[in-house]
Amino acid sequence: MNSQALIQDQREQLPEQQHLNYARRVNLGGYYTHGEYVSVVWDFIRPLLSPGSTILDSSCGYGNFLRAVPNMRVVGNDIDTAAIQVARRSSPFADMYNLNALTTLSRSDFGIPDDSPLFIVGNPPYNDTTSIIRNGTKKLLFDIDPSVQSRDLGISFLLSYQRLQADFVCVLHPLSYLVKRTNFMAMKRFADCYRLVDSLIISSGTFSETSKSMQFPILIALYEKNLFGMDYSYVQSNTFRTAENKRFSLDQFDFIGKYISKYPTRNIAPTDGSEILFWTMRDLNALKRNRTFLDKYESNAIIVPPDKLDYYVYVDVVKEFSRVFPYYFGNFDVMINNELFLKYRDSFISNALSRHPSLMKFYPAFRTVDGAEERIIEYLKHLLGEHYVESTNN
Repeated sequence: MNSQALIQDQREQLPEQQHLNYARRVNLGGYYTHGEYVSVVWDFIRPLLSPGSTILDSSCGYGNFLRAVPNMRVVGNDIDTAAIQVARRSSPFADMYNLNALTTLSRSDFGIPDDSPLFIVGNPPYNDTTSIIRNGTKKLLFDIDPSVQSRDLGISFLLSYQRLQADFVCVLHPLSYLVKRTNFMAMKRFADCYRLVDSLIISSGTFSETSKSMQFPILIALYEKNLFGMDYSYVQSNTFRTAENKRFSLDQFDFIGKYISKYPTRNIAPTDGSEILFWTMRDLNALKRNRTFLDKYESNAIIVPPDKLDYYVYVDVVKEFSRVFPYYFGNFDVMINNELFLKYRDSFISNALSRHPSLMKFYPAFRTVDGAEERIIEYLKHLLGEHYVESTNN
């Protein structure tokens, strides 16, 4: 085995960042990236490389993404001093820095010439500080330049790549950055300058110490600097590919937000206690965790208009059958085929009433539907097509 192959073999054997305790791992995003995913990144960028290019991982950890490439400069950086010490040993061909990448926003700070084609790779931290998941653990451990400030560290890193004027960016980040409109708008300055040109969706469950019971989709995304960037309609029409070789685009589905309010209306509270109440909705994974119909009013309660009750019933039933949705739809709004739902409406109502008898007063003449569960499954198979998950282990 030659020296370069030996270096590569050592890189693929790099361990977890074991010097970090759980809390620091969450806040610094110190998670080992499997060699197969590192290889996907390199498969994406390899045909695009040219002599004189610079490859940068600005949050490199132990250096898993760094590889010796002839006629090119390789640069690694991490705010974690202990991680950089390991990376220096495993990547002797690379120039290493121990800087805060979210305040170091100039190429010159990394010794990168302005005229060098710049490829940024890696698996930067993504940590939504407003999320309820691990909210007792998440803390901001370092400064962030105001120009790249965001509630999610991963979006801050994308904005930092724009400041560095990278020619190509190939990194891992949650699919939710693109498919959720509010997240997409938070990374608008990046999206205005870059366009998604290739990608692969993988599951968060393949990373240790992540939420294996509630997997979410992670995108291995290749972006190219582009004069026109991309808008949300570009994302909606983009065909995404999963590690399971499934394909989909957002615009092939309809979503429940078109038919109902997902969030409480400000300054509207119950009047006599007879209103129908429903918990705030975010995405499918949040629906799995949260309640649906409520017995009493609280700040996160939606007051349901009676003429929209059927659609809230639909959401309640989707929660019960959420096991049939694949992980890669976990950050989507609840999907619906409205025309088909109206044909199966009574089966959904029958299922919901069996669990929420208090709703009977809103359906006084309703009769239980025999075989309701089978009909709901039939509907969901039509809705999801090839994406329907047969296994109950989702």
